[in-house]
Formats: sequence, structure tokens, C-alpha cells
Amino acid sequence: MEKSSKNNVNNTELPILYSLRNCPYAMRARIAIFKSQQGVQLRDVVLSDKPDDMLAASPKGTVPVVILADNTVLDESLDIMLWALKRSDPNDLLLSNSATDKNMLADMLALIQQFDDEFKTCLEQYKCAKRYRENNIEQCRQVCEVYLSDLEDRLTQHCYLMSDHESLTDISLMPFIRQFSRVERQWYLQSPYPKVRQWLNNYLQSPMFTKVMAKYPLWNDHHDIVLFGDSK
Repeated sequence: MEKSSKNNVNNTELPILYSLRNCPYAMRARIAIFKSQQGVQLRDVVLSDKPDDMLAASPKGTVPVVILADNTVLDESLDIMLWALKRSDPNDLLLSNSATDKNMLADMLALIQQFDDEFKTCLEQYKCAKRYRENNIEQCRQVCEVYLSDLEDRLTQHCYLMSDHESLTDISLMPFIRQFSRVERQWYLQSPYPKVRQWLNNYLQSPMFTKVMAKYPLWNDHHDIVLFGDSK
């Protein structure tokens, strides 16, 4: 990843990614793009100062947003991940080469959807209970634990969530498990989910995560081209 001058024509032909550094949806989109070894123009934003070009492309005003060279707009994180990995998947995160189950992608998407629809709601309630010091924080955490227990069981059987091979599921769920781990830090460190902790720590301590979480000047403040991923 590197910053480039405004005058590089080749760079301006790369897809544009509007992103927010700590947003879990934007985070997983960046991870997929990084893992696909493709390059994009990164435009880091804050939601209190959304760029006009981003709103024109995606009026709902959320990140991530990708604008392709043909002006196609992708504004759902999972769509962006699939777009990136279907173009280039050197680590086989889509498990296309799985010899045991040819429906692995459907299975992965079903689990990701469950976490996006159900766990994310429980997680938000848990975070709110902690933030506002509500007396139901334990109950909120226990609802989240139903989903964590499933992940712990999976990781007891193999190294990653779907198999012994890293997949789309791992990089999709990781940012949200990271959020969960930060709500009640001391409880989490002593919780009965050692496999989840190890799995999460392996990501958080990886060079990949350091690069994906690098901090850049905000797009509205500079308007220089910032390259993210493999720009070759």
C-alpha cells in the first residue's frame, strides 16, 4: 500500500473504495480486497462528513462503497468481498477447490447471513447495555454466547470456521467477534472460548491486519490518490 500522486492515469482507472477505518463492514471488505491481491483507490471517510461523490453513487450513505471503472456501484460489504474474490482468490477463500463439499459457498453464505442478521443485533444490544450501564448486560452477553459457542465448536473440530482452510466465513465474521471481545474485556479473556480467542488473536496479530488497519488522511481533507492492496 502506498500513496500516489494525482497525475497517475493508471491509478485513476482502479476501482474506488470508500471506507471507514473501524467499521466492521468496511474492515471485512478491505480484508477481502487485500487477500485478493488487487488494488483500489482508498478514500477514507467519516460519516459526519460524507463526500458528495460517495452519496451520489450510493445515497444510503453507508460504507463500504466500491465504484468500478464502468461506474457499477457495490455498496454491501459481502457483495464487495465476493466481487474481489471472484476476480482473484489466490488463497481459495471461496473454497472452490474443496474436495469434501461442492456447496461450501452456499454453506458459508448461510452462516455469514445468520451472523449478519442475528448476532449483529445481539451484539449491538450487548454494546448498548455496557455503554449505558444497564442491568441486563449479562443477559445480553449470554444471547451472544449462543453464537460464540457455535464458533468454539467449529474451531474445536478444525483450524478455521469451515475447515482446516481459511475461508470467506473467517474474514467476514472476524471484525464482529473483535467487537464482541472488546465489550467486557476481562470477562472475555477468562471466558470458556479459548479456540475463539486463539483464532481471533491470530488475525489481530497478523501483518495482514496491521496493513488493513493502517490509518490514512481523510479523503475530504486531501483528495490525493491513496492506493490500497496490490496496485501492480
